[in-house]
Amino acid sequence: MTQMEKPRSGVRCFTDLGCSQSPMIAKVKGETERTSVVYGFMRLMKFSSLFDGSDNREALSNIRTTHMGNRREEEDGPSTLLLTTTDSSRLRGRNSSPSPATGVVVFSTMVAVCGSYVYGSAVGFSSPAQTGIMDDLGLSLKEYSVFGSILTIGAMIGAVMSGKIADKFGRRRTMGLSQMFCLFGWLAILYSEVSWLLDAGRLLIGYGIGVISYVVPVYIAEITPQNLRGSFTTANQLLISIGISVMWLIGILIPWRTLALIGTVPCLLQVLGLFFIPESPRWLAKIDRWKDCESALQRLRGENAEISEEAAEIRDYTETLQQLSETKFFDLFQPEYAKSLIVGVGLMVLQQFGGVNAIAFYANSIFISAGFSSSIGSIALVLVQVPCTLLGVLLMDVSGRRPLLMVSAAGTCLGCLLLGISFLLQDLRQNKGLSPILALVGVLVFKGSFSLGMGGIPWVIMSEIFPINIKSSAGSLVTLVNWFGSWIVSYSFNFLMKCSTEGTFFMFSSVCFFTVLFVAKLVPETKGRSLEEIQTSMNPLMEN
Repeated sequence: MTQMEKPRSGVRCFTDLGCSQSPMIAKVKGETERTSVVYGFMRLMKFSSLFDGSDNREALSNIRTTHMGNRREEEDGPSTLLLTTTDSSRLRGRNSSPSPATGVVVFSTMVAVCGSYVYGSAVGFSSPAQTGIMDDLGLSLKEYSVFGSILTIGAMIGAVMSGKIADKFGRRRTMGLSQMFCLFGWLAILYSEVSWLLDAGRLLIGYGIGVISYVVPVYIAEITPQNLRGSFTTANQLLISIGISVMWLIGILIPWRTLALIGTVPCLLQVLGLFFIPESPRWLAKIDRWKDCESALQRLRGENAEISEEAAEIRDYTETLQQLSETKFFDLFQPEYAKSLIVGVGLMVLQQFGGVNAIAFYANSIFISAGFSSSIGSIALVLVQVPCTLLGVLLMDVSGRRPLLMVSAAGTCLGCLLLGISFLLQDLRQNKGLSPILALVGVLVFKGSFSLGMGGIPWVIMSEIFPINIKSSAGSLVTLVNWFGSWIVSYSFNFLMKCSTEGTFFMFSSVCFFTVLFVAKLVPETKGRSLEEIQTSMNPLMEN
């Protein structure tokens, strides 16, 4: 293979990086192919120059000069060119077989989703513990409402800081740090005798799960093979559901302090497990630790696995992004990131304003208002939620993200519609025997459908679509939007119910219907594609 002449600026050749045998370097004979490859880099550098000054414009000029020199050499014989990330991904799609789930990938995912279980147990703690805490500590309903809602405040603070922390300290250390906050929070609740210590513990747990909600899906997406990434990342939502369900069930049987003590167990399990799992290869590449990146990738794919193509693709994409100036928070709102930002933020807004936390937090009161047994309804919720989440995990990399999202959103739309009809019949004093049944069916259809896709897939897509150079800022923004939406809906739900019960659920149903249209129009299918390919297609650069 003839080595490519080193470009003078802008793009580094893999021969400079110790990858002379990489399949990312290929011979290109046709002028059309040559032009498309170089023009891809020209577009990248040219568009960034609109915002980053003369350095990128100079690099663009040098790329043009190099390209013109290579065109003159065409008459003398073929030369080699560095393929773009998209071209590389196409080659990999034709030449590589699906990667297996190695023991290291499975174990690393299990350790990561211990954090998801902590998230779920924190959310599920307040409902079964309410009576015991209010009686033992003499709290009023207003004081306990502060205890319940302060979790969301802490999560919003954690969400704002999550991306920067994960970029500075790495994915593993960030998960460990978040668990220390959760651990101290549970211990504060366990030993609390006054309300302020109870609230402080809840706030610490909120901060921890705010960080966890970002870093866990990102870490899983960055370590798993592309053919398994969806299913493994959705395990995040599965463990959240299991955490909520376990707290609901055992909280009926044991005192609240024992329940808080049980909450510390998954925190300790994750902290211990983090010592035995590798760091994210893509984060290691981002900070120029190439040997560690390749070592971690080899460990994740198996001792005898061929990783040269995947390593070269990660290197290619990372090196290309490093040609651009370091992004700041407001750079997220530049046109080249518009589509990924709209998709990421839009999915989180629609997820929360579809009413999930209103139904989850106030399911018992909904059942009572509809004239149905709250205990039977709660048990039925648990029996539906976990199996549907598991089904979503199994279908993720079979059906794809888009179909599952649309089916899930359509189901939540139907569930809210049935709830609205139930309360409408109750207000009209018609079919009183039908109203409780419709309420139960509506809640179960909503929770089952939400668990199937809308619960986990927005987090999967968030972890896939943002380039590594903006992932920390974009991920923090998306996570903050999610928690802020959760707070708005949970805070306003009781006021909306007093205003118009059936109108509240018809409003949620309308949001869910709009979600179907949003997914059909804007959300891309990411199944079976590498992160680099997804991010390149989601963040197109403007031409002349």
